[in-house]
Amino acid sequence: MFITTLLNALPGVVAQGLIWSIMAIGVYITYKILDVADLTVDGTMCTGGAVFIVLVTGGWNPWAAMVAAFLSGMAAGLVTGLLHTACGIPAILAGILTQLALYSVNLRIMGQSNRPISVDKYPLLVSARNVRQAALSNPILVCVLFTAATIGALYWFFGTEQGCAVRATGANPNMARAQGINTNFTTVLGLMLSNGLVALSAALLAQYQGFADVQSGRGAIVIGLAAVIIGEVLFSKVFRNFALKLLAVVFGSLIYYLVYQVVILLGLKSDDMKLITALIVALFLAVPYWKGRYFAKRTGKGAGSHA
Repeated sequence: MFITTLLNALPGVVAQGLIWSIMAIGVYITYKILDVADLTVDGTMCTGGAVFIVLVTGGWNPWAAMVAAFLSGMAAGLVTGLLHTACGIPAILAGILTQLALYSVNLRIMGQSNRPISVDKYPLLVSARNVRQAALSNPILVCVLFTAATIGALYWFFGTEQGCAVRATGANPNMARAQGINTNFTTVLGLMLSNGLVALSAALLAQYQGFADVQSGRGAIVIGLAAVIIGEVLFSKVFRNFALKLLAVVFGSLIYYLVYQVVILLGLKSDDMKLITALIVALFLAVPYWKGRYFAKRTGKGAGSHA
């Protein structure tokens, strides 16, 4: 019975995992590449969906609305970046300030706390209604294409001179400045790109769910970190190419949502998922530390025995 229920839920799990993986890739850019703690995500995760729904219900083409959602996320990242670089505010506080401001901005955009949208009235790109259909409208297929396009575009960008400058800024900002790189600019650019991807993911999620809610982004950063950390812990030894590292984030997101579904089916309430997510992130963060200590002790004993 449990297995049957889980198999029936798998299409939805895969679709949501793919949608959130785009957000997780955005988190990867700040957390792993820029080495910046950005909490803007919790606000941007609503902004993208709010902008998309308001524009589509206002008569915009859904593709144009997706671009607008992406740009709205970049604007939020720009604000955080300027607060950090131009105003000297620590990155984590700058993100909190932007996130706080976005709550009011998102309410202004939607005009209410919750804004629904129906696939019957508007030409949405994805919808939960089609998740079991063997057709081009299946959100799994659409999300696979979006995810592949995102990974391909980022692989190209971070191979360019500007992309390498962003990576150098995160790896060693002092050395980057010594090489003539404007680290303030590259930091802002990285934050803009990250939050643009988060907003793009939010636009897809709003279509899939059929609504945007002002509370929808709360805790999003934890989900993104969970996907990044799970992917890194499980696949870092195998996936060394940059594109494969991004793919590992996608797998991490899928695994997270699979665990989420299993926990729900085991009888835990959805209200407990924030706690479960925190425990999952803590566990996967601790695994490399535990492995390092364990193998370090084993190595030390082995070296002593051969001395």
